[in-house]
Amino acid sequence: MNIHEYQAKEVLKGYGVRVQQGIVADTPEAAHEAAVKLNAETGTSWYVVKAQIHAGGRGKGKIQETGSNGVVLAKKLEEVSEKARNILGGTLVTHQTGPEGKKVNKVLIAEDVYYPGDSEPKEYYLSILLDRAKGCNVIMASTEGGMDIEEVAEKSPEKIIKEWIDPKVGLQGFQVRKVAFKLGLSGNAFKEMVKFIAALYKAYEATDSSQFEINPVLKTSDDKILAVDAKVNLDDNALYRHKDLAELRDITEEDPLEVEAGKSGLNYVKLDGNVGCMVNGAGLAMATMDMIKLSGGEPANFLDVGGGANATTVEAGFRIILQDPNVKAILINVFGGIVRCDRIASGVVEAYKSIGDIRVPIIVRLQGTNAEEGAKIIDESGLKVFSAITLKEAAEKVQAVLKG
Repeated sequence: MNIHEYQAKEVLKGYGVRVQQGIVADTPEAAHEAAVKLNAETGTSWYVVKAQIHAGGRGKGKIQETGSNGVVLAKKLEEVSEKARNILGGTLVTHQTGPEGKKVNKVLIAEDVYYPGDSEPKEYYLSILLDRAKGCNVIMASTEGGMDIEEVAEKSPEKIIKEWIDPKVGLQGFQVRKVAFKLGLSGNAFKEMVKFIAALYKAYEATDSSQFEINPVLKTSDDKILAVDAKVNLDDNALYRHKDLAELRDITEEDPLEVEAGKSGLNYVKLDGNVGCMVNGAGLAMATMDMIKLSGGEPANFLDVGGGANATTVEAGFRIILQDPNVKAILINVFGGIVRCDRIASGVVEAYKSIGDIRVPIIVRLQGTNAEEGAKIIDESGLKVFSAITLKEAAEKVQAVLKG
C-alpha cells in the first residue's frame, strides 16, 4: 500500500528520522494558513508547494489545466495561495502517471531547506527494500540524489552503493558507517548520516514496509541530514498488525476497479490488453497470461478468484472485467482441485444469466475434478460461452474469437 509524502514523513518522524517540515492543505486558503504556521515554527521565508499524489516525477510533471509544475517554490508568503490554487484540483501528468494523469486533492506546504551556509547543500539517494534474489533486505545509496535511480544505474552503475543485511543478525553499525563513508561524507555530516540511516532502517522494519525510497536525502549547508521527499510502500499482508497505518490508505489514488475487486475478495490488477482473464491461483494466472500472448492477444488484467471460487465470485469477476472497454474476449482458466469443475461451470452459467447483456465471447478452460461434466454444462447452456479442456485448445479458441 502506497501512502502520500506527508503521511510518510509523519511515519518517519515517529522513529527519529529527520525530515523537511511541512503542513498539508486542501484549499488555497488552508495553504496560506499552513505557510503562516510554518514560518512561526521554523522561521522559513520561502515555501515549497508540493502536489500530493501517488506517483514520482512531480517536480517535472505538469498540471494539465494551468501548466504549473507539481512542485513549485513560493519566495513570498503572498505567493503561496496562488501557487497552491494552480495545483489543487488539477490533473498532474508525470512519467509515472501516464498521459491520463492524477487529480491533485492536497498539497504539502514545506519549509525551504536549501538555505545558504558554510558549505553547499548536497543531495543523495537512499532506499531500503527486499532483495528477493538474496532473501534479505538491502540498503541502496548513491551520491546522485534527485535523479531516477534507473537512470543512474544505466549511466553510472558504479555510483550505486549496496549493503545487504543478514536477517539473522540485523543491521550492524559498521554497515551503516560503510554506507556513509562511501557517500563521501566526513565530520558532523558523516555522524548525521549514520544516525539517519539507522533510524530509517528501524522505521522500515517496525512498519513492515516493502520499500522506502528517500530521494533526495539532503545534506544541508550546516551539515544536517534530512529527508526532502519520502516514498513509503507498506506491505498489505502485514497491515493487520498496523491498524493505524491501514487508516492512511487513500482509495482515490487507486484504480477504481482494483478497489472494487478488493471489496469482493479478488486479487485484480488492470493491464492494457484485450483479453480479460479469470483464474483460480496466482501461478496459473501468470501461465494464463503467457498463453494469451502466445495466442496473439494481450492480457487485459490479472485476476485471481482464489481456490474457493463460486457463482458469487465469478459474477463479481465478470462485472469487473466487463467495465474495461478494451476487453474483446474473456478467458476463464480453472483447475478443479479444491472446487469441482462442474460447480465452476454452473457458477459461470449462473453469473452470465445474472449479468445479462454480455457482448464479448467467453472461453472456459476446465481441468481437474469433474472437468468433462463441467464442459458439458458449458456446451449445453446455449450461451455465448465456449468450453476447452487443454491449454492448446483454449489458446486456439482465444485466437479464433479475436479474429472474429
